[in-house]
Amino acid sequence: MDKRNWIELSQDADTGIESIRAHFQGHAYDPHWHDSFLVGVTGQGVQQFNCRRVRHLSTPGKIFMLEPGEIHDGYAPTEEGFTYSMLYLEPHWLERELHALFEQAPADSQLGFASILSQDPRLSTAINRAFDALHTGDLRIVRQSSIDALLDALTGHLDWRKRQSRDPRLPLVAQVARDYLHANICEDIGLDDLAQACAVDRFRLTRAFKAAFGLAPHAYLIQLRLARARQLLARGELPAQVASSLGFADQSHLGRWFRRAYQLTPADYRKRCSKLPD
Repeated sequence: MDKRNWIELSQDADTGIESIRAHFQGHAYDPHWHDSFLVGVTGQGVQQFNCRRVRHLSTPGKIFMLEPGEIHDGYAPTEEGFTYSMLYLEPHWLERELHALFEQAPADSQLGFASILSQDPRLSTAINRAFDALHTGDLRIVRQSSIDALLDALTGHLDWRKRQSRDPRLPLVAQVARDYLHANICEDIGLDDLAQACAVDRFRLTRAFKAAFGLAPHAYLIQLRLARARQLLARGELPAQVASSLGFADQSHLGRWFRRAYQLTPADYRKRCSKLPD
């Protein structure tokens, strides 16, 4: 990592919530996604990122909120860079906790954020307090109270959407291709295999997939594997084992892609999350 950039990462043992405070100058990370809901606050500088086909600028005090699977990148457009604090909220945990607040939540619904950026002082304060309590490993009752306050402040920024097996906005070929990649995440998939599964040629497949998801199929598969790698590393699995199980050529291959997306090595991420030695 560039010496001008730094990352502090911790994981709460009770909830699995990851807390990250980081600073970047220039290029921060390549387009990628997470399996978690992300809520964070920009503390200093200008945080630029692309998401939902729009370029966003987050300045000090602004809140950014990303849903699982949303592709985003990161860049500092000003010389001093930017600093942010962020929490990763696991979807099943978040839905379970919020159902206590939304007693009349629609049946067969799923959570979503109403907008990506917000300037809500109450929510910003709640995020910062929850971050501090979780990141420093405060007393359990303090951590739980700060999480409850965060969830309460977050309710005004959530949507309940009807859960659908397929997104009607996306072309069928792109959805079939995505399902195939998810089902064969560890396999050595070729474009010919994917095109055959979708009953189209490779060129039409790639165009449709990039139009739908913003990434070519091969890039999507790599991000899918990286998201799974984070889960396995956080459980304590060794980087070499993770690389082998997910179809990377070797540990260094996994490491190159992991650093480009997260600015951490797999071993460093494992150590910070699992508290296990290398």
